[in-house]
Amino acid sequence: MSATLAALAEGLGDREAAVAREISKKFEECLTDSLSALTARYAEAPPKGEIVIVVAPPSEPEAASVEDADALLAEALTRLPAAKAANEVAKATGLQKRDLYARALAMKA
Repeated sequence: MSATLAALAEGLGDREAAVAREISKKFEECLTDSLSALTARYAEAPPKGEIVIVVAPPSEPEAASVEDADALLAEALTRLPAAKAANEVAKATGLQKRDLYARALAMKA
């Protein structure tokens, strides 16, 4: 059990998770914590009975800074026209394409 939790933490990152044991039975138990904390919790005392592990989705990535967007845009402009460069950077960063296009035109000027 602990090895499974450790493998999940390594593969998915240290996300929030829940370990549910004996669902709908007399000794039902559900613990929630990070995968690393659950790994440590169950390292020496593996749970008995039927186990279900539920892992949370990944967290939202942090928004790109203006400096990051400018660096990506400058690189993209070396090989693409302004509109396509803005579109590529918008997809990569989640920033507005129209704002990036305006920055691309200003960089080319």
